[in-house]
Amino acid sequence: MTTTAVKKEGPAAVTPPVTVGGHLSNYVSRVRGGDIGALPAVLGLIVLCTVFAIMRPSFLSAGNFANLFTQGAAVTLIAMGLVFVLLLGEIDLSAGFASGVCAAVLANIVTVLGYPWWVAVLAALVTGLLIGTTLGFLVAKVGIPSFVVTLAGFLAFQGIVLMLMKEGANISVRDDTLVAIANRNLPPAIGWVLAAVAVAGYAAVQLMRHRNRSARGLVTDPLAVVAARVGVLAVILGVAVYVLNLERSRNVLITSLKGVPIVVPIIAVLLIVWTFVLQRTSYGRHVYAVGGNKEAARRAGINVDRIRISVFVICSSMAAIGGIVAASRANSVDPNTGGSNVLLYAVGAAVIGGTSLFGGKGRVLDAVLGGAVVAVIDNGMGLMGYSSGVKYVVTGVVLLLAASVDALSRRRSAATGNR
Repeated sequence: MTTTAVKKEGPAAVTPPVTVGGHLSNYVSRVRGGDIGALPAVLGLIVLCTVFAIMRPSFLSAGNFANLFTQGAAVTLIAMGLVFVLLLGEIDLSAGFASGVCAAVLANIVTVLGYPWWVAVLAALVTGLLIGTTLGFLVAKVGIPSFVVTLAGFLAFQGIVLMLMKEGANISVRDDTLVAIANRNLPPAIGWVLAAVAVAGYAAVQLMRHRNRSARGLVTDPLAVVAARVGVLAVILGVAVYVLNLERSRNVLITSLKGVPIVVPIIAVLLIVWTFVLQRTSYGRHVYAVGGNKEAARRAGINVDRIRISVFVICSSMAAIGGIVAASRANSVDPNTGGSNVLLYAVGAAVIGGTSLFGGKGRVLDAVLGGAVVAVIDNGMGLMGYSSGVKYVVTGVVLLLAASVDALSRRRSAATGNR
């Protein structure tokens, strides 16, 4: 008599936890497979800071460290908006002068017309919203390539800035609130509080994610890795706040200059908000889906045209915020606001940070990391006495290297099937 073994039903299998060694092995495998993320930007930032610190010790001074934040703030904010457009494989060549138009609107309303600062800020943001809606409509509904639409915008917005500036006039921005955005600092104690809140919030999010994935039987990162991430963030923020809280004034009897620049928490809040939108909402998933395969996204029921319009709205709105910060830092707006190298640096920042020019891959954090790289190059080479020409060449080479790494990593991903 033959007996047949009957498999008894039991509880669902639980995925075994990943060890630290296994986590590192998986990461190395992903890198070898072409999923390198922001690794080149981080390594490049470390190398650049090390080189400039050795060649010019003043690069590590508290005053220069604070200057790096304010110097790269406007470009970083514009780059954060460009990430959304690049995720769809599109481009916005008008973002620089769009920020100039919004800054010009701000200056005219607050200085020429004499309205309160909040009215001027609201008007600048609405201007950015209208610019983005117009560009997105022409791209998504009319079907004009984004390169052509935004190139036309680049020329037109430059003309609008000239008209708003009365063909070359310079409008001062003297409102205390607006000037404080890029020129004032938080009290030292507030800086420590914000750093502690940031670390605690990040730890809570990481632990909640770990618990939720464990409860559903999904693969989770080891708690040691989670703790290491939180620890690294705590060290970075702690060192940054400590350095920024050092006295930077050359004459304390006249004025005290210490604390975290106000523009830093503004960038941090926008980074958190847009990261949440991209990674934790259905809208963010739709953006990645459209960027990965537009036709497949359409067949899945995603309103592709609405997504395409929305990313241009976000881009131009962030350009408006960048324009406000630029006007604050310069205490004025002139016909060149948003021009010169602003667009080139902003696009370069997004790409250098790890956002793909081919669409479907990128994070808002990439713009911040890339913006830091661009600011370090510009600042460090300035301290070394190099001309603007040399700065442009070096920044261009770094951008070319970043684009090459992106292309090679995509090829590697396709070859290994790790898409």
